[in-house]
Amino acid sequence: MSYTSDSHVPVLLDEVVDGLAIVPGERHVDATFGAGGYTNAILERGAEVAAFDRDPLAIGGGLHRFAGNDRLILIEAPFSAMEGELERRGLVPVDGVTMDIGVSSMQIDQAERGFSFQADGPLDMRMSGSGMSAADFLNEAEEGEIADVLYQYGEEPRSRRVASAIVRARPLTTTGQLANVVRKALGYKPHDKKDPATRTFQAVRIHVNRELDELAEGLAAAERVLKPGGRLAVVTFHSLEDRLVKRFLRERSGSEPAGSRHRPAAAAKAAPSFDPPAKAVRPGEAEIARNPRARSATLRVARRTDAAPWDL
Repeated sequence: MSYTSDSHVPVLLDEVVDGLAIVPGERHVDATFGAGGYTNAILERGAEVAAFDRDPLAIGGGLHRFAGNDRLILIEAPFSAMEGELERRGLVPVDGVTMDIGVSSMQIDQAERGFSFQADGPLDMRMSGSGMSAADFLNEAEEGEIADVLYQYGEEPRSRRVASAIVRARPLTTTGQLANVVRKALGYKPHDKKDPATRTFQAVRIHVNRELDELAEGLAAAERVLKPGGRLAVVTFHSLEDRLVKRFLRERSGSEPAGSRHRPAAAAKAAPSFDPPAKAVRPGEAEIARNPRARSATLRVARRTDAAPWDL
């Protein structure tokens, strides 16, 4: 298995690059390297890039694609670890951080990675290839824990029914088995617009990879490594991620709504570490036509102030 430069279309690429306002000679972080689409665009504009990915296949593909490029450093690590990894290499501070959150199209398209029910494969879903797999979780966790994960991370309204069906069907070893269990539990007709297994797969993937925890930790790390005037660009693909990013930027920029008699104002916090973020950007019809997976994407961009990072 390998990642190739044409296997992934970066979402909102022009808008991300515009938001980063790249100047030749700057140092940027691509926190989610994937197939290197954003990295390539940043390099083309004359900047240096430190690129992170916890997927060893992505790093291997990058070493091949960008062999000999001395303005790129590839780092096999989750982006939540960017502060320590950059400090060890003497690369702090940086001028920009880019994040493309969630599972990549390359991972989805490889059935053997177990991220998708579109083709049967092992029930894995691990971005790093190590640690607890989806099969481990679904075959060993208590029914109540599974239901909570499906409700919290998949926003599955009938999470308890699905969790009960999963426990009765154990052991599960393939994506096809899991998808069929969920479809049977919830009812599914081939002409339905959305497969009912979608929410369960999303929830299990997020849980196995600690995606929301990683995002929260990664945003805080980006705040610490960005220099004054540095830019943060984050692309998300579902409401859970976007709400987290939106809340982080509102809080850090002092843009939280004022209090009322029903919701008293919060106590004074640290000085804003980001300017108020620009209006969220979403893909246009032309991009969605070229790349249907872009339909749910949201880009948020904000500029770092000279205030100290928040100590939380």
